[in-house]
Amino acid sequence: MAKESGFKWKVGMFVTIGLILLMAAVYFIGKQKNLFGSTIRVKAVFETVGGLKVGNNVRLAGITIGTVDNIELLSDTSVLVEMLIEKDAQKFIKKDAVARVGADGLMGDKTVIITPGKASQTEVVKNNAYLKSKAPLDVDSITMSLRNTLANTEMITGQISQIAYKINNGNGALSRLISDKSLSNDLTSTMENLKKSSSGLSENMEAAKDNILLRGYYKKKEKAVENAEKEKQKALKEQQEKEERERKRLEKEQKKELKKSTRKERRGSKDSATKTSPRDTAK
Repeated sequence: MAKESGFKWKVGMFVTIGLILLMAAVYFIGKQKNLFGSTIRVKAVFETVGGLKVGNNVRLAGITIGTVDNIELLSDTSVLVEMLIEKDAQKFIKKDAVARVGADGLMGDKTVIITPGKASQTEVVKNNAYLKSKAPLDVDSITMSLRNTLANTEMITGQISQIAYKINNGNGALSRLISDKSLSNDLTSTMENLKKSSSGLSENMEAAKDNILLRGYYKKKEKAVENAEKEKQKALKEQQEKEERERKRLEKEQKKELKKSTRKERRGSKDSATKTSPRDTAK
């Protein structure tokens, strides 16, 4: 009897612990999927969802406010995404809010990111309403574009270094420096390339800021452009300083020549006066 009673007690404890774990699992899963809270359903149609799955998070201002409930392929260019959003977050989602697919964390899981809408818009989104959608970022194309931009930036930096070398190791003649068409054309071409490269880099950076995987890459490209700009300013400053030194040198030489010419004129006047003086005495 004692053994049978002990066995029943162990079985009862095992069943009780199992039920507690099951209830806890149901609670946490339900909380994660918004099964127990008050929610609304919103929808959006995308051209592509880039690996988005049912159960992925929906975020607003970086905070999880819901989950993806259903994904349905409407056509070869249209994908319907249905989302369950917490009722408390409804007041922050305006009627003109925009949804897009982005990256969720370092693991790269996809998420739906909702932009609230304009502050002037007072009407909030309704249940079963459709949100405007925005095409997701193409990470591969952005990465390739950034690599090309980095290569262009490195090329421009090299060109600026060559120009600085030419300026520092020139023959020192101001007239030759000004009339050097090759150097002038190089500098003009470099500035145009830098302007185009900076414009393309700005557009790529704005597109990549929202993706956490590219933030480090973005900082690296921004630093490269900053270094290129510093090299350009340094080269221009050195050119101006060299021109100023050459100008002063030429002025100094002109003053010396003027002094020599003045001395010769004075000596000539003295010699002339010495030669004419005896004649005047004889008269």
